[in-house]
Amino acid sequence: METQKLMEGIERAIRQAGEIMLHAHLNRSEIISKSGHKNFVTEYDRRVQEFLIRELSALHPEAAFFAEEEKEHHEEILSHGDVFVIDPIDGTSNFMKGYYPSCISIGMLREGTPYLGLIYVPMSGDLFTAVKDCGARRNGAVIHASQDPLGENLAVFGTSAYYDRETVQRAFDTAVYYQQRCIDVRRSGSAAYDLCMVACGAAGVYAEPLIQLWDFAAGALIAQEAGAVVTDYDGKTLTFRGSSGVVAVCPGAAGEDYLPMSGKE
Repeated sequence: METQKLMEGIERAIRQAGEIMLHAHLNRSEIISKSGHKNFVTEYDRRVQEFLIRELSALHPEAAFFAEEEKEHHEEILSHGDVFVIDPIDGTSNFMKGYYPSCISIGMLREGTPYLGLIYVPMSGDLFTAVKDCGARRNGAVIHASQDPLGENLAVFGTSAYYDRETVQRAFDTAVYYQQRCIDVRRSGSAAYDLCMVACGAAGVYAEPLIQLWDFAAGALIAQEAGAVVTDYDGKTLTFRGSSGVVAVCPGAAGEDYLPMSGKE
């Protein structure tokens, strides 16, 4: 399918899925604790995911799916053909409490490499998009990562909240590292949103020591296409085979010592 038509179809689907979130009326029976500390799923995560898989399957029948709320995740499918990587609600804890932001993230890998990325924030109506080698956009307007040095930027970080204590400690050590080098630090609770903030220049760097593929598949491409440097936590090439630490830094700070020290200072 022609890329433009595919993007138009995905955009329609992601906006319609956003309506499911906007009209949500959560009660405790619709909130389920998953494996891991403070790891939740709502009935709306499942509704959004089911809707997207149905719509995208009709749009692109040959594509496979790797989505957060699937019961099984077969990573071997990620390097074959076109694969949609979906996080139906990134920032579920925010969504549960009515705390901004939460968003829908759809990435598409082609032969294991990010090819398309869309992140929709229903509460603000912002849609971030990217196509490989074609740049990144916010609501249709081209966006670029910041050209300012690290000290003139905000830093955003994630806490990997439902992983082990050591990983969470690394996240907060990272926050201290950037707080000493940047204007200040922020935490949104959504990795996808944070990557978009680097892409549009609102933040100069984002770091999180361990997140899942569906958290970063779309956002990493959007940030890269906006000019950011995106790596794993050690500055190595980011792979799209499963969970990873992720760092995204604006080109203005890419020549500096921007990688988190993880408390080793």
